[in-house]
Amino acid sequence: MAMTIHVDIVSAEEEIYSGQAEMVIAQAELGEVGIAPRHAPFLARLRPGAVRVKLSASEEMPFYVSGGLIEVQPHVVTILADTAIRARDIDEAAAQEAKRRAEEALRDKSGKIDYARAQAELAEAIRQLQVLEYYKKHKGKFEK
Repeated sequence: MAMTIHVDIVSAEEEIYSGQAEMVIAQAELGEVGIAPRHAPFLARLRPGAVRVKLSASEEMPFYVSGGLIEVQPHVVTILADTAIRARDIDEAAAQEAKRRAEEALRDKSGKIDYARAQAELAEAIRQLQVLEYYKKHKGKFEK
């Protein structure tokens, strides 16, 4: 049996995942990190995007996080995010609509919108759609 590490993924609203995994892959500010059991402790900010929890060589669970923090201890990984969603629970229609609205707002040249906010909303919608696309493409290797 492979060594495992305990993983907790928590959003502002609820605990999204708590369980054992062989590896966690996340998008830290300075690049992608892979965390295996007995990893050296560290704390880092996360970029919005995918967090992949590898349950075994053939199973994994992808999540979307809106950013946040990752704390790594030798036997525990904790991810704290404002928003965290299991890939299978992403509402594709809502993400597509958010993307469309943000793109429309960015085309508005009247100066009545907050461009930074529109860009952030567009980036979040795109990242959610990317995580969902990854989930659909690799559906066979996800939790049963």
